[in-house]
Amino acid sequence: MAGHSKWANIQHRKGRQDAKRGKIFTKLIKEITVAARLGGGDTAMNPRLRAAVAEAKEENMPSDNITRAIKKGTGELEGVNYEEIRYEGYGINGAAIIIDCLTDNKQRAVMDVRHALTKHGGNLGTDGSVVFMFKHCGSLVYEPGTDEDKVMEIALEAGAEDVVTDEDGSIEVITPPNDFIAIKEAMEAAGLKAVVAEVIMKPNMETVFTGEDAVKMQKILDMLEDLDDVQDVYTSAVIEE
Repeated sequence: MAGHSKWANIQHRKGRQDAKRGKIFTKLIKEITVAARLGGGDTAMNPRLRAAVAEAKEENMPSDNITRAIKKGTGELEGVNYEEIRYEGYGINGAAIIIDCLTDNKQRAVMDVRHALTKHGGNLGTDGSVVFMFKHCGSLVYEPGTDEDKVMEIALEAGAEDVVTDEDGSIEVITPPNDFIAIKEAMEAAGLKAVVAEVIMKPNMETVFTGEDAVKMQKILDMLEDLDDVQDVYTSAVIEE
């Protein structure tokens, strides 16, 4: 892990996501629709929908788009019936990968995911093969230079599970998934705005990749993230520039 910088890796990932902004609205609309279908259209009673709507607003999605997506989920408007599917697999050197999909065609989704994995040296695993290596949680990341004492005080008071300061000075607040939005709002009320705020599958252990292996691993991740059916990709791999 020598030389590994969580902050540099986060900036690297955000840069790649920003380059793919054309897909963000599509993914968010899918997530809002499914969240509303599964838990109802009231954000106060549906934490998953509340989180999805908050993310959509941060991405400046128009309110009409959000409302239509919710109504499609609740059945007030006609819409596509998306199915949630999770695939598990391996990248270079056995790095664990979780691929979360929302799809209207399960056969297409699994074929595309398998192809993306195998094309650059990975492979599709069985259900349960890697998920135990990850923790489902909320993650709020603050940039280096943020007041560590203030972050810790507000976060723990709001119900966070843990506060971790990296060697590079970045600070990560770990939350229970269902308390993520409440804790995020408590932090923002105290003037602490996270650079990255999301509910994730967080790897328990990370493997740093450099050189040719890093290039191959990044190709696998990019190909997966470019698939229309893929919502989120989580991995134990850390790509060093």
